[in-house]
Amino acid sequence: MMKGNNFTKQFVLTLICTVLFSLSAAAQTNLKKVYNEDINPMEQIDQALDKAKKEQKFVICQVGGNWCIWCLRFADFIEKDADIMQIINENFVFIHVNYKPGKNQDQEKAALGQQMMSRLGNPGRFGYPVFVVLDEEGKVLHTQDSSFLEEGQGYDKSKVIRFFRNWTPKAMDN
Repeated sequence: MMKGNNFTKQFVLTLICTVLFSLSAAAQTNLKKVYNEDINPMEQIDQALDKAKKEQKFVICQVGGNWCIWCLRFADFIEKDADIMQIINENFVFIHVNYKPGKNQDQEKAALGQQMMSRLGNPGRFGYPVFVVLDEEGKVLHTQDSSFLEEGQGYDKSKVIRFFRNWTPKAMDN
């Protein structure tokens, strides 16, 4: 009688763990895909620079891809935080620049990706997402390793705000 009871407890516990794991995995993959994989990244940056020049802002390129859970987490994190979005909207043209490392793409896209990474100072060495701050002329001012903005399985608001505030046009004028 005890063996059957233990088996039932183990079965129920295993079932509960499986359901919780599945829900956790589903929650992570339900993040909004923010990277447009069909646009030319060089043209995307040029358009952002044109807009930044007109608005007297800087450009922040969040380089990564829809394949990168940390990239999607960051996009979700800032989108849901009014304080962070206010800093971004007042100071930056913020773009998600798609980059797919590796060889699983056609040659044209791979070549454009390499050209874009070269233009941004080859920031991939810091992992993904990586943030590249450009002035209105397209000069790389700073490359931010996103791991310094993380906290646990997400991002730390105070670290993210400090990063953005330190690279506003006003901060750079001081």
